[in-house]
Parts: sequence; C-alpha cells; structure tokens
Amino acid sequence: MDNSIYAALSRQSGLMREMQVVANNMANISTTGFRREGVLFSEYVDSLDGEQPSLSMAYANGRIVDFAQGPLANTGNALDFAIEGDGYFMIETPEGNQLTRAGSFLRSPDGELVTPDGFRVLDTGGTAIFVPADQGEIAMSEDGTLSINGAPLAQIGLYLPENANNVSLQAGTRFTVPDGTRPAETARVMQGFVEQSNVDPVSEISRMIEVQRAYELGQNFLDREDQRIRGVISTLSK
Repeated sequence: MDNSIYAALSRQSGLMREMQVVANNMANISTTGFRREGVLFSEYVDSLDGEQPSLSMAYANGRIVDFAQGPLANTGNALDFAIEGDGYFMIETPEGNQLTRAGSFLRSPDGELVTPDGFRVLDTGGTAIFVPADQGEIAMSEDGTLSINGAPLAQIGLYLPENANNVSLQAGTRFTVPDGTRPAETARVMQGFVEQSNVDPVSEISRMIEVQRAYELGQNFLDREDQRIRGVISTLSK
C-alpha cells in the first residue's frame, strides 16, 4: 500500500476516535458532574527501508479531561450537594475508592448515603455515612458537616488526587486515583445544588463540524488515491 494512504488512514482513525469522544460529550450534556473529554493527537515518525524518507503518521494516543467546574443548579433536594472550588467526594466502588463531583445522593434501605448507582459515600475517615430516616431536618454546612436538627452526624470527605496527572476517568463522572488522595482544604459544599456537566454545547457542535469536514477531506484523498492506483494497474495490465 502507498505510504500516503498509510498516513491518511492513521489520520482518519484518529478523527473517528475524536468524533466518538465529541459524540459522548454531547450525549452527557445533562449528566450531573460529567467531565468533558478530548483527544490528544501526536506525530509518530517511522523510518523506512533503504534510502526512503521517514513516514509521518498521526496518532491519537490518549484522552484529555477538562477539569473545569460546571455550572451549579439549584434542586432544593436535601441530599443534593455541590462542591464549589477544587475538591471531590469519595465513593466506594467494586474497583476501589474513587472520586466524583456528581453529588446527587440518596439514602439506601440500610440508611447509608449512596450514589444513584448504590456506591457508598465516605466521610473524612473513609467510612460510610449513616443518615437516619424521619429524624428531622437534614442540613449540610460548607465544611461538609452533615447534621439532623442541629446534631452533627458526620463530615463528608472532600478530597484531591495526590497526582492530578495520574487519574483515569471512569463512566464520565468518576476518577480512579492510583497515587492516593489528600484533603481538599479550600473546597466548600453547597446543599440543595448539583454541579452540571461542564460540556459547552456550542463548542462541541463546532468541533463536531470541524472533525466531520476534516474526515471528509481525508476520505476524498483516499478515494482519489484509489482511483489513481486502479488506473496504474489497469494501464500496466494492458
């Protein structure tokens, strides 16, 4: 296969992957705590046999996460919490403890504070938070202290990853933290609010159009190369 086709295909593959990421961002515009993703492109240069010049390939070698805070929406729900500033809630999952900004929580049948997926929310000591039913008004202070009728129950944990460059986004709203965490000392909690997705619909639509046009341009090039090669083969076979 001609080297130009290899280079074009590598670019097309990366553009397709970026289109998938943009589409996923668009699909999660209304997902609480969702973090926008992008694709990181780099150039891969490979040497060729003999005296031929090197071949430059496009390589979509990873995803980048936009950590910018999303807008806060007032829900009025006593168990909805939003973090203002740098910080994350910690939840217990089958894959280990993970961080999230999605603060729409529920009370489980066992009385524990959990996510809609049933993952337990952890306090500053890394243990589950118990919320008694029908015991009075639930209140949350800015430092994360949860109380009922003024009596403190627990302090919800607010954390930061020790190494922000080594986190992995899971399901769009959860982060694995292989290097551990540390307390988020400046973050504050707002009760009755949730943080919305940080996806900007206008920017995503613009990017989708750009990727689509770039992909079409590459496809046109491949079609012309295919016609050229077929023409050469047809000429040589006569």
